[in-house]
Amino acid sequence: MDFFAQQARVRRSSRQLVVLFTLAVLAIVAAIDFVVWVAFGQHPNAYGELAGSNLPLLLVTSLGVLLGIGGASLYRIASLSGGGRSVAEGVGAVPVAANTSDPALRRLRNVIEEVAIASGVAVPDIYVMEDEPGINAFAAGYSVADAAVCVTRGCLDALSRDELQGVVAHEFSHVLNGDMRLNIRLMGLLFGILVLTIVGRQIAEGGAWSSRRRGGQLVLLGIALIVVGYIGYFFARLIQAAVSRSRESLADASAVQFTRQTAGIAGALKKIALAEAGSSLRAANRHEVAHMLFGEAGSFNALFATHPPLMERIRVLEPGFTEASLARFAAQAAAGDGDEASVPPPLHPAAATGFAGAAGAPLGVPPAIPAAGLASAPATVASATASASVPPALPGIAAGVPADLRAAVQQPTSALVLVLALACSSANELAPAERRAIANAFGDDAAVAVARQLAAIGQLDPGSRLPLVSLAFPALRQLSDGQRQTLLDALDALVLADGRVDLAEYCLTRLVRVQLQEAADPRHAPVDGKKKLVACRASLVLVCAIVAIYGQNGDEVAAKRAWLLAMQQAFPGEAVPWVVPPRAWAKPFEAALDDLDGLSPPAKELAVRALVAAVQADGEVSLVEAELLRVICASLHCPVPLG
Repeated sequence: MDFFAQQARVRRSSRQLVVLFTLAVLAIVAAIDFVVWVAFGQHPNAYGELAGSNLPLLLVTSLGVLLGIGGASLYRIASLSGGGRSVAEGVGAVPVAANTSDPALRRLRNVIEEVAIASGVAVPDIYVMEDEPGINAFAAGYSVADAAVCVTRGCLDALSRDELQGVVAHEFSHVLNGDMRLNIRLMGLLFGILVLTIVGRQIAEGGAWSSRRRGGQLVLLGIALIVVGYIGYFFARLIQAAVSRSRESLADASAVQFTRQTAGIAGALKKIALAEAGSSLRAANRHEVAHMLFGEAGSFNALFATHPPLMERIRVLEPGFTEASLARFAAQAAAGDGDEASVPPPLHPAAATGFAGAAGAPLGVPPAIPAAGLASAPATVASATASASVPPALPGIAAGVPADLRAAVQQPTSALVLVLALACSSANELAPAERRAIANAFGDDAAVAVARQLAAIGQLDPGSRLPLVSLAFPALRQLSDGQRQTLLDALDALVLADGRVDLAEYCLTRLVRVQLQEAADPRHAPVDGKKKLVACRASLVLVCAIVAIYGQNGDEVAAKRAWLLAMQQAFPGEAVPWVVPPRAWAKPFEAALDDLDGLSPPAKELAVRALVAAVQADGEVSLVEAELLRVICASLHCPVPLG
């Protein structure tokens, strides 16, 4: 999956959607204007003049319809201000507890956590629709920070681990590609148009009790609103379905690159085709989320189908697949094909941060991009922006975190203590300055709790530190706004407690800050910027220099070589002077990241290519480089580049 190409497609879809919905709304306004003119404009006013000769009536009508549709749409969107959680609970889904004892729910949590960590995003809220036997799922929210992934009980009961992973990967592609924000807006627009029918019904019922002539006019207007509203809703649904079908095809392809296999998602689609309930939902408002789902929510006419036909989706994944192939698959499933219950050993530290080579490949070198060919093959570098991971590695990401620490991230208070402990400079004991910083923020008891946690942190593989932060995010998200800000202030104090900025401490603090600040106001999360790369040249030069210096362990000659590869990617043919990063690099680095986050998607893609070139200059991806790249990508709101 080329993340930035996907983003470009979503933007085109969004623009097309705006144009088509605008045309639909204008057509609705024109139709209602005509009805009002017929009903009221042909009757003389107090001066014996025809109202139809005056534009004010039609202008007021047009403005009223536009305000009505717009107001209803904004109301519906505002009602979903809770993001993914609001959408999930709106269809009757219930949250999956972090300490659930249900094996199926435990497996679901593991799979979602693994994919989230591998793609470099915060773990989303997890929901299940317990009363839905159909095989289905969806992702919802305004941004990654308030995302929710929801699956049906049928999905849990029917699918193997590989198949569940394929479905989850499909939903994560929607999370990463910005589809969720568009989906919520779609829900609002459709509701705004549908409200016309409700208003029309009320006007018609009121007109039936009015005087004969006036009542007849109101009844006519009410009926017209109902008819026009349903016609508008009809065409809006057609637009929604067409946009959704194209995005679902892309999400299927993305899921394959997430998991590096077609069998998982193809198997899930086959089981939908075989299941009695298919992918249908029972929820009364299932049509409202139909465009978000993994499969069709019910039996729709082809025009209203939000997904391509099942067999067509399967054939894209497995060319030559036929009805006979489906019958053979059914026989194999009935015989019991086994589930992948075993968990692989923990990952190498670099792999735990998102980089894992293919079987037999040097660890840390994504197989899609030969390190030696980076400078001469820029087209291949685009694949580095894919949010993918080798499937056997995914379970190992979570398996690398000890059970006691996994338990600690399940509750807000213990998760807060854990994150504070991770930010401390020593695994042996709290330094006096660190103890004061924690006590000033959360009290002496918190300082004692952090000190107790240090021993467990000391046994933690360094490569599991940032994945552990991602696992803690759902609990941290439950903190109040005041507690979140206090935590961020305490982390800043801990980083500076020893008088220097350690890279590992900085990466952890920056990652927490990006995730928590966005979670505080997900509706205003950063969207596509407009800056060109040349406008942010100084920022990219500095960021690449810092990555190169740390990636090459301070070897300035090797760092310059890595940095030069990055500059060749970003500014081919230009002579860019080398910049020595300042000793106090943290604040300039943060300012540079904020500047780069304002890049347009094509420019941001070039920036990520440049960073990948610097990281892979020596043919290896160290833990330092992997963590830096993870934090940079989180700051730039794009997925971790995985081969």
